[in-house]
Amino acid sequence: MTTLAASWLPLSPGERAVAIEVLTHGPLSRSELARRLDLSAGSVTRLTKPLIESGLLVEVAEGATLAEVRQGRPSQPLDIVAESRRFVGFKITEDMVYGVVTTLRSDIVARRDRPITGHEPDEIVDVLRELTDEFARDFPGLAGIGIGVGGRAHDRSVVDESAFLDWHDVPLGRLVEERTGLPVVVENDVAALVEAESWFGAGRGLDRFAVLTIGAGIGYALVIGGKRVATAEDGVGYGRFWIVNPNGPLTPDGRRGSAVSLLTSHNIRYQIQAATGQDLSYEEILALAAAGDPMPARVIDEAARALGTLVAQIANFAMPQKILLAGEGVGLVDVAGPAVEEAIQANRHPRAEPVNLETKVSDFHDWARGAAVLAIQVLVLGGVEA
Repeated sequence: MTTLAASWLPLSPGERAVAIEVLTHGPLSRSELARRLDLSAGSVTRLTKPLIESGLLVEVAEGATLAEVRQGRPSQPLDIVAESRRFVGFKITEDMVYGVVTTLRSDIVARRDRPITGHEPDEIVDVLRELTDEFARDFPGLAGIGIGVGGRAHDRSVVDESAFLDWHDVPLGRLVEERTGLPVVVENDVAALVEAESWFGAGRGLDRFAVLTIGAGIGYALVIGGKRVATAEDGVGYGRFWIVNPNGPLTPDGRRGSAVSLLTSHNIRYQIQAATGQDLSYEEILALAAAGDPMPARVIDEAARALGTLVAQIANFAMPQKILLAGEGVGLVDVAGPAVEEAIQANRHPRAEPVNLETKVSDFHDWARGAAVLAIQVLVLGGVEA
């Protein structure tokens, strides 16, 4: 089948730079593009011409509607027609698949979720196909699919390993492409989230930017020079080796006092169950801690101080302009924010600048949106430089 990606590729490095600048900051005049990219006016004209001809960019008059532009009004700034194509993004968890449809600028226009009862690849691929079919009925001509998985992936296609799904060497991209007929990009879910935040969210325009996620696992990524730093440890659970309190608890998952042992939702639940015999949800534990129940309050306070220590370590060594804290476990900050701040201060030099910590209340649809952004980057723009 002929795909949108095929009609827009390949982009030269210069064309790609122009397209990204307009996508993430547009609409932009040609003179503003030249200034931002340090190009001559002639170079901007040469680079934008094929992008306009391919339909990736459109000239828009300031204040004009798209209908007016198509009727031939004179125009100057360049912009993306964000609604011209739609992308699907999926986030796979232990028990659910969360799906979204986004515009070319990653705005979510539809959501659908589906429970999964097992982790066999064929079963999950069937769920992804069913959801894609449902999305396609509402949005004909979908341009591609991005899939985020908790684990390590390579070639943006194969899941090397995923502890959550107990997968090893699963060719997920190929399997989903065969079932849906659409191009597919597969990536570690944290990497996908970081790309979305770098282009369209909290990290847009920043040179050094870090993302820390807490929830079922611990995720971390660093952006330097506007690009995510890829490492061999991506997606393999290095939070087990981040010791933030050597006297901390020993849990079934993670070394004593590690970030995983102290901060992940299932290990917090384990600590409460071991101490009280109660099998409580993470949200119930937070509520009890906020109400002053002694045992939940102690466990949450210890987790908050571990989080503050971890944030301070990131600030000390990576020196980012901003740290984004995201994930389904961020409710910890609402309940124990002062303890987080105390731990940050205790582990920073007295003269150090305050840590620019932004907390994002998010759900799994944000992770799915990140996967859609990966699809936009790879399928439309021809890859992401890591």
